[in-house]
Amino acid sequence: MKRSVRMGIDVGGTHTKAVAIDNETHKMIGEPSVVKTTHDDPRGVAAGVVQSFETCLKQNNITPDEVVFVAHSTTQATNALIEGDVAPVGVIGMAKGGVEGFLAKRQTRLDDIQLDEKKSIKIYNEFLPLKQCSEANIKQVIEHLKAKGAKVLVASMAFGVDEGGPEAAVAKVAKEENIPITAASEITKLYGLTRRTRTAAINASILPKMLDTANSTEASVREAGVKVPLMIMRGDGGVMEISEMKKRPVLTMLSGPAASVMGSLIYLRASNGIYFEVGGTTSNIGVIKNGRPAIDYSIVGGHKTYISSLDVRVVGDAGGSMIRANKNGVIDVGPRSAHIAGLDYAAFTDPSTIKNPHIEFFSPKEGDPDDYVKLVNEDGSAFTITNTCAANALGLVEPKYFSYGNQESCRKGIQVLADYCNTTVEDIATQIMEKAFGKVEAIYNELVEKYQLEKDQTTLVGVGGGAAALVPYFSNKTGVKYSIPEDAEVISSIGVALSMVRDVVERIVPNPTAEDIRSIKAEASNKAVESGATPESVDVHVEIDQQTNKITAIATGSTEVKTADLSKNATEEEALEIAATDMRLKPEQTKLEMSDAYFYVFGGPHKGDDPAEPVRIVDKKGFIKVQRGRAMALKTKAKNYVTAMKQLWEDMAVYQPENIARPDFYLCLGARVMDFSSTDFEQLQLLTDLEVDSLEPDDDMIIVAANVDQL
Repeated sequence: MKRSVRMGIDVGGTHTKAVAIDNETHKMIGEPSVVKTTHDDPRGVAAGVVQSFETCLKQNNITPDEVVFVAHSTTQATNALIEGDVAPVGVIGMAKGGVEGFLAKRQTRLDDIQLDEKKSIKIYNEFLPLKQCSEANIKQVIEHLKAKGAKVLVASMAFGVDEGGPEAAVAKVAKEENIPITAASEITKLYGLTRRTRTAAINASILPKMLDTANSTEASVREAGVKVPLMIMRGDGGVMEISEMKKRPVLTMLSGPAASVMGSLIYLRASNGIYFEVGGTTSNIGVIKNGRPAIDYSIVGGHKTYISSLDVRVVGDAGGSMIRANKNGVIDVGPRSAHIAGLDYAAFTDPSTIKNPHIEFFSPKEGDPDDYVKLVNEDGSAFTITNTCAANALGLVEPKYFSYGNQESCRKGIQVLADYCNTTVEDIATQIMEKAFGKVEAIYNELVEKYQLEKDQTTLVGVGGGAAALVPYFSNKTGVKYSIPEDAEVISSIGVALSMVRDVVERIVPNPTAEDIRSIKAEASNKAVESGATPESVDVHVEIDQQTNKITAIATGSTEVKTADLSKNATEEEALEIAATDMRLKPEQTKLEMSDAYFYVFGGPHKGDDPAEPVRIVDKKGFIKVQRGRAMALKTKAKNYVTAMKQLWEDMAVYQPENIARPDFYLCLGARVMDFSSTDFEQLQLLTDLEVDSLEPDDDMIIVAANVDQL
């Protein structure tokens, strides 16, 4: 039988990696294809995408007609903004007359958007009152902006999220004039005219660059004989068809880290974690909560936008980070990496070539401190010490990991610095790891606090080639367990290959009704279908922010009607072992509280008189869907679920001096676990009713309520 193959391509700063995944088993086929990222090619990174794709097909004997899905991440949007490779933007502000027009004219008049001290997005402004919004006047305004130097346009109208007709009219004329344009209401449906306009301007500024790359990549993939739609990774962890990316390229910002996270989720048997994507130069650190990556609005030029992407912290502390030192020992690690300095790691150097090395201090790049460590052999060849070398010298890296290097070489290299500092190899290696740990500990603590993670319920997830150089040491220091998935060095490509289509709709709706929520859910579902998902596969998760009245509907779906299961069914005994291990308990301390056709619910020992207990919801495939340290579970019929939920609402409440902390709820609805939270029971029921309505009155339901352990 002909195979069904999913192709995933991750574009990194140094390498572009392609993997082939069997669509039935979700196992990798053969070997990944790795090529240098083609930054300097006339076609840009698209050349490397196609090269790695074609090589992967050839070396694994895959025919184009076997490919059912192909997607790639891209650094293009992020790099364009970092490097200032952006087009000048003409902004056409629009509004009615009177006070509304006066305010809108000010709010749509943007200053240049600074990207760094020397680079910015050039902005030219015009204003068009709605009563003058004729085709002739629109053409005249466009000509004025082109004469000023605008290469792309933005149409942004006051209350355009409610009535987008005028923006669409400007877009129609712009397309006839053959100038790229972004309508602000197509990027976001949130109010906040200045922020919406700025977000649209950022999107417009990268349109020419992204369109060239997208068209080149799409044409080359078609030439290779692949007929399925080409998907692009979004910065929030989903994928969208390339036709959608051509309209909203800004959504691909941070798609590289997003690919790593989605790859981690495929293999991670846990719902809560801090992930470390450790490369050679930088580490990206973020959160997985309730089985989903934490998302926030990106900041560009010091301004918040409406661009949703992973909430990632980037730190110059990674596998290849070089060492700064003096006579007293290690001063710092990074941010400069061995790769940027053009030096090999001691860890990957043949020990027989290390002959009578001496230490030199230098500045890798102009403006860098001059105390970076370089080791020079008697023949003039040079290498350096990195975090990876220190971890290997201390025996912290297991042979199965990509970061595993030659311990003898590491110790020989570090010995030179140890002699200079009049100490031992172990001391220097430990100093290095302590400096590396210090840089990420503060970020870890900040994320734990921001997302209210329970540390004892959290897993560290290491991905990227340098993961084993940092994560095990961090785990030892904090006592937080860790996991480095199989194939961690190509996890980004795997994440791209296995990602779902994703789209988001956000609205400000005070006191929303059930009909409001249904409408927003339907809109999100339709957008996911437009982005490439099949209607049958789309699932929508709704969140309500009570402080801002913002409703967020997140729609996910697959490009096929049926997606394969990742693993075989787990028996009750196997699921119990998984839950017990995750709770750090012996199997005999763990008990099955309840189960249904799709899930097991396991509990651990109670603390004193507290009726709550540690809880794990494990699906029948053996994946942990919910992990909470203090929770209660009930099994009920759908027709009685509100009564059960009210009971848990009261039983799990935590009374504090100034307020009452209400529990989070998890509902097992068929094969889905859906999470809900609210400080208002009526609003909570409004959300849950919409989902429970799909069940028959006598269908079984499992409800879990959980609160942070504050006893």
